[in-house]
Amino acid sequence: MWDYTEKVLELFYNPKNQGTIDALDEPGTAVVFGEVGSIACGDALRLHLKIDIAADRILDARFQTFGCTSAIASSSALTELIKGLTLDEALRVTNREIAEFLGGLPEAKMHCSVMGQEALEAAIYKYRGIELEAHDEDEGTLVCSCFGISENRIRRVIIENNLTEVEQVTSYVKAGGGCGSCLVGIEDILASVQQEKAATSKRLQTELATASQRPLTPIQKINRIQQVLDEVRPMLMADGGDVELYDVNGDVVQVILKGACGSCASSTATLKGAIETRLKEEVLPSLVVEAV
Repeated sequence: MWDYTEKVLELFYNPKNQGTIDALDEPGTAVVFGEVGSIACGDALRLHLKIDIAADRILDARFQTFGCTSAIASSSALTELIKGLTLDEALRVTNREIAEFLGGLPEAKMHCSVMGQEALEAAIYKYRGIELEAHDEDEGTLVCSCFGISENRIRRVIIENNLTEVEQVTSYVKAGGGCGSCLVGIEDILASVQQEKAATSKRLQTELATASQRPLTPIQKINRIQQVLDEVRPMLMADGGDVELYDVNGDVVQVILKGACGSCASSTATLKGAIETRLKEEVLPSLVVEAV
């Protein structure tokens, strides 16, 4: 027995937006549907959209689903999420957001949320005149012949959902859930994605290290000094004082102490403690602060 959330059960027993949208000749609107899955594979979804042509916005969304509790609940959740969105906004809805709307799904049922995301994309691409076969993720080497899953599609779901195990891939797109001959191929794709992530992380670390070693330009130095002074000012103003950057000459930072700070006997301590120490830590350790 699957451990479903109350939201999943609610939308299974009382689904919202179930059915079709009649292709009425209503001025300024268009009706389109996207379809994914097949009854032979166990789950199928047809998502219907009514679109405001001028605003490029989804006015209504309905679904027809053949599948399990998770499939029906995910389809219903999707329609609730996308109504009122522009098409570009709808394309940014992920399968994770569908699952989160439901309070979570059992991992073995995550493919239902993926099916919703794919049906949405299919409908929008169809409306825009882009054939489903032309999607980047549908091109490339066919990995799972049982369910017709390409390498690019597997790679996409791995990256978007941070998957690390073959079983997870099967849960999300069913690849590997048939004859099993593609399991080694899925393992290779997982390893490739992990290697790419590691290489990217290493490159970013190298770039950050290089940037941190690169000398500050005069403008960068002044901007950072000013940022630190802006952070210190509220503390000084609370005691009736203030500070203003006057000039930067090499590593010497000249400031003007105002108000109570200007006449305070402990102004040197303010310069060295509150200001110079911060500048040394956050800008350059060689900086020295002087009052003018």
